Amino acid sequence: MTDALCHLVVDGNEVMEIKLVRSAEDIEKDDCSFAPEMCHQVFGENENIFGYSDLQIRLYYSAGSLQTYLGIEYTDKIEPSKSEGLKADDVEGALKKVLAPGYTTNLDQFVSLLKKDESFTPYGRLLYAFTVTPRDGEDKRTFEVYYTETSTSNFLSFHQRLQTFLLWYVDAASFIDVDDDQWTFFTVYEKYQSEEGGWRYATAGYATVYRYYAYPHHIRPRVSQVLVLPPFRKMGVCAHLLQTIYSHFVTLPEVVDITVEDPSEDFQRIRDYVDAKNCQSLPAFQPAKIFQGFSTEMANQACSKYKINKKQTRRVYEILRLKNTNTSDKTAYLSYRLDVKNRLNAPFQKKKLEMKKLQKVLKPEEYAATLTATGVGETQNRLASHYQTLEHEYRRVIHRMEMDFD
Repeated sequence: MTDALCHLVVDGNEVMEIKLVRSAEDIEKDDCSFAPEMCHQVFGENENIFGYSDLQIRLYYSAGSLQTYLGIEYTDKIEPSKSEGLKADDVEGALKKVLAPGYTTNLDQFVSLLKKDESFTPYGRLLYAFTVTPRDGEDKRTFEVYYTETSTSNFLSFHQRLQTFLLWYVDAASFIDVDDDQWTFFTVYEKYQSEEGGWRYATAGYATVYRYYAYPHHIRPRVSQVLVLPPFRKMGVCAHLLQTIYSHFVTLPEVVDITVEDPSEDFQRIRDYVDAKNCQSLPAFQPAKIFQGFSTEMANQACSKYKINKKQTRRVYEILRLKNTNTSDKTAYLSYRLDVKNRLNAPFQKKKLEMKKLQKVLKPEEYAATLTATGVGETQNRLASHYQTLEHEYRRVIHRMEMDFD
């Protein structure tokens, strides 16, 4: 591409504006806007859009029912006849593939659709309500979490609009197969009063959970997708949403344990916080026992009370032990670090044993090549780095527990 055309290449994240619109006045308010964190799942790996001058993409949703408006504006568009056949990217075509059917490109029509939110009520069954006080000193805000299944009346068309947010905020996101009735949904809404005084709802986030079969007649729920929309972040909404999921499933006798599918670092931190906060009151996690090391008793109590699997329970133990360790006491702190490093080192020790067996059957040059390829020689450096990263994450969880910000 020539330098003369470079001005026609823009970053999709920078030209897209997303809004959750509660009233027609919000359309003109800049403080209602937020940007995508990624767009490669729509516009390609480099996230660039080609062929337009002053491109602006507006993706507006009515705050409750998520009626959708798509606006695409630009001052000029490249013409193939004047640019050696180069074509502008088909922006609406790319978006049409992912947006739910029924979106409008007419702003006046979108404004009229906002009236639907006056009578919008959440789908499904109310499980939990909570209030939060934002850190910036605003008034308390009220939220409600609702449970739905694929069979819930009219929910799937709403979900079709809701899941489009995944593309902008969850890497490697994919839309789920809603024909599979093992999917369950937990949607959180903000409940607020309109200027007229009535109650209204704004969609704030959601989670999908798949009920995997476990032999012989049990299930193993797996948290799959979790998303809190940008205007509702940093308020503890995700922690409450996860706690609601736990509270729903722990009471079901057929549930073995609850797992999470490929959690992001941010979500794992929230999960650690919720699990550690829940487990710290259990008898097996009291200081007198926690300094004796990880135990079967801990795994059993965490699973029995909160359906936490053994791998996650071990993380909870390490977090709570660090929380109770006086790190100024060199002996106590060393004991803690060795305990965690022994767990981290276990897979490498297994690999070392395997390498010793290989050494007996491989030629010296083959063994040296295998040693290099597997990185066994770098174990100590990787172990130290892994531990430092882990302790940093644990300290962030502990800090939040001490702040006790829900």
